[in-house]
Amino acid sequence: MKIKPITDEKSYQAALKAVEPFFDTEPVKGSAEGDFFEVMLTLIEHYENEHFPIDLPTPIDAIKFRMEQQGLEAKDLAIAIGQTNRVYEILNGKRKLTLPMIWKLNKLFNIPVDSLIKQY
Repeated sequence: MKIKPITDEKSYQAALKAVEPFFDTEPVKGSAEGDFFEVMLTLIEHYENEHFPIDLPTPIDAIKFRMEQQGLEAKDLAIAIGQTNRVYEILNGKRKLTLPMIWKLNKLFNIPVDSLIKQY
């Protein structure tokens, strides 16, 4: 097993190439190949997080994404936000979420708090 840190684009591409065969047939955990795969994925993930960060969605985008995922309509969010007209005010950016709304959206719809509190 030859493992090196990923420090640049060249070593990143080499690491991706080294693990590519394992995506079709994932190695057994605990085997030499499995350990190699796991370590390489950790190194790749670390490099990607540093060099290709993904920003959190805005609260509105996070809510709309969850609505799409779960087939929800504005009226379904009323239990967390309030009356349907208030839901539309939130979704249209005319009103900000309050702390109780954030906690209810997180608890009832499992929307990450980090996304709900992001300033936009």
